[in-house]
Amino acid sequence: MTEPSVINHIVAGPPAAGHRISFFRLGGIETLELTDLYERAGRLALSLRDLGIARGERIGILAANCLEWMLLDLAALRLGAVTVGFDPAKFATADPALPDRYRLQLLFTDRPDDARPDNPRVRTLGDVVRMAAEQATGQVLPPVVYTPDDVTSLKLTSGSTGEPKSLTARVGSIDSDLLAVQEMFAHGPDDNLFVFLPLSVLQQRYWMYSALRFGHDITISTYEAAFPALRQIRPTVVMGVPGFFETAKKHIEAQAGGPAAGGDDEARAAARRLFGDRIRYLWTGSAPASAGTLRFFNSVGLPIFEGYGLNETCIVAKNHPGAHRVGSVGRVLPGKQVLLDAEGVIHVRSDHPVCRGYEQAPPGVSGYVFGADGTVRTNDIGHFDEDGFLYISGRADDVIVQNNGRKIVVRPMEEHMRTSPAIEECVVFCLKQTHLVAVVSPAGDTVGPEEEKAIAEQLARTNAAFGAEEQIREVVVARGRFTVENGLLTSQLKPRRGRILETYRSEVNDTQGSVHAA
Repeated sequence: MTEPSVINHIVAGPPAAGHRISFFRLGGIETLELTDLYERAGRLALSLRDLGIARGERIGILAANCLEWMLLDLAALRLGAVTVGFDPAKFATADPALPDRYRLQLLFTDRPDDARPDNPRVRTLGDVVRMAAEQATGQVLPPVVYTPDDVTSLKLTSGSTGEPKSLTARVGSIDSDLLAVQEMFAHGPDDNLFVFLPLSVLQQRYWMYSALRFGHDITISTYEAAFPALRQIRPTVVMGVPGFFETAKKHIEAQAGGPAAGGDDEARAAARRLFGDRIRYLWTGSAPASAGTLRFFNSVGLPIFEGYGLNETCIVAKNHPGAHRVGSVGRVLPGKQVLLDAEGVIHVRSDHPVCRGYEQAPPGVSGYVFGADGTVRTNDIGHFDEDGFLYISGRADDVIVQNNGRKIVVRPMEEHMRTSPAIEECVVFCLKQTHLVAVVSPAGDTVGPEEEKAIAEQLARTNAAFGAEEQIREVVVARGRFTVENGLLTSQLKPRRGRILETYRSEVNDTQGSVHAA
């Protein structure tokens, strides 16, 4: 028997009582029952309908994670409307052109100055609370029933340069992913899932849908408040990108007496102090996690499961308690098929594709990424082991072809360089196609002789670990850390290679002042 649609189950009626959603801020925490969230979202949906929001029309949200975000998204679901989330790290203001560019009926923003009388389609988040509160109780929303091909959200990619590409997300894809995740992890009444990545990313909203459908608690925070929140809320599951867990690893090691502490009692105690005493597992994805970070968390008694997916495919593969192999991204989910071409590039075919092409993208991009049947060319290079676990070795774009024809996958070298406590990020380039140059983001705020020595020592260790053709000749030490704010990291904390190269092109081409291999 086919499982009923998760989305249709959510919009058909209120969730079971007894489960909560909390919103953590540095100034405090706000908690309400999921039944209350559902009732408020219903009243907000009625107000949005009175403003002319009908099925298929679009509501934009440009705001940090908050209660209003969740109310708007759930209200849109209950109307059959489409949510368009804008990452606050990428959109500094509510550009008056956004409603037209993305066909929005309304755009809600947490920046009050962006809402002006001359643009009635842009509203503040304060309007959300008022609209829900003023709507009379007792009115009933007409039922909404979704088909697998119906759209609930417009996704915006976090591309490294230029305007984001956009693509629609279909109900069939959302349903299949949520059902597969529930089968693997069995989230239940004792769980509290902690989410702090931007709610503009559809997958972060999956966990609210999961709470409403399967009955568990969820806590929402912002990235800045994540560590203080952990100490108070005692979650059972933490969803984070590798960069977050690498930062957490450094905190734990510092509390436990240094990196050599490993999985001893002090490190385990420090890990529990940071994450709380109820952790069932940690979830990571969105970017490659280093083997050292994965081994560390497993050694301190916090199982961490890496997965793989893209905006264009959503979740493709996932490690989980029943099937886990460190270094892999897990086995492929039901309803997904991974095909490897002659170059090892991963193509993903889905029973329920996210979409069949970009809605907005530069000319030719959609046809390059999407096949006629919706199969997605990921541009990631991978392979399977004999037990069906998928491994990602890098990006096709990250394969450097030198002028002697030698192909070099740079990701393993970058990961090796990042094992040094002095190095936070590393990106390897080969501009002249003759030798490799790394740009590293220092771990500290300043770089003095000791830090340069540590970087030089790590360069020697990395070169010793790789073959003669895979030697980094020079290291450019960045003028500061790569951050989301300076545009050198995406909101998922992935290095923006193109932007980093633009920023440090002259240094990459200039051998003066670099750290050189011995």
